[in-house]
Amino acid sequence: MRKTTYLICGLLALLLGSGVAMAMNLNEAMSALPAAKSAGQLGEQPNGYLGVVSNGGDAAEIARQINAARKAEYQKVARDNGVALSDVELIAGQKAIDRTPRGQYIQVNGQWTKK
Repeated sequence: MRKTTYLICGLLALLLGSGVAMAMNLNEAMSALPAAKSAGQLGEQPNGYLGVVSNGGDAAEIARQINAARKAEYQKVARDNGVALSDVELIAGQKAIDRTPRGQYIQVNGQWTKK
């Protein structure tokens, strides 16, 4: 009985600890973004959001965090200027693609390509 209790407590600690370690906040995602883009894990899409080019590391979590922040900002800009969210997303997407350095990924016609 005692051995089982220790085993359950150990497993719970491991699970809870790994969840905390895997959690990433926006500042951490922003710091990790350049490396993820340089490694070819993330790229810019025409819709104004990051896309996962190849899974690895924290790519999906980085994209999730940053895309949520981008969407909130796009919604604010759209609301403040009385324009459609989709228009703001497309303009931001084109600007992000234009600013993407050579060798990093962008999405063109639904396909990932190195700029």
